[in-house]
Amino acid sequence: MEREIITGADRVVVGVDARDPAGGALDFAFSAARQKGTLLHAVHTWRLPEGSVCLPWPVPEETRATWEDHEVQLLSDALRPWREKYPGVEVLADVVLLPTADALAHASAHAALVVVGRSSEDAVLALLRQAHCPVVVVP
Repeated sequence: MEREIITGADRVVVGVDARDPAGGALDFAFSAARQKGTLLHAVHTWRLPEGSVCLPWPVPEETRATWEDHEVQLLSDALRPWREKYPGVEVLADVVLLPTADALAHASAHAALVVVGRSSEDAVLALLRQAHCPVVVVP
């Protein structure tokens, strides 16, 4: 007998490091979204390259957009095998220029569950303090 994992809100949120996706966390999140019949909101965060924040002028919008497009492609590639494994799960892929804990805490406001891997203990601890819903940390 399977236990009901989530109740109440309209989505499952999963934090995705598109450069090194945590298979256990993605499998858990996709399975939870399928079980409940809810949207899966996959959140990948990124930062501007190190040297760009020290420039005496702002990064041109075209350059920033190119970097963001690259991040979008990385997330799409990371989600592809899971979308194939769970074809019935609707996925919202979201690339955000924020610290990970902040982005996931914001997304948790409309979530029944947030799923993360253990890639960064600091980010996980910060998320646990800020989240608006239960958080599952998958090793």
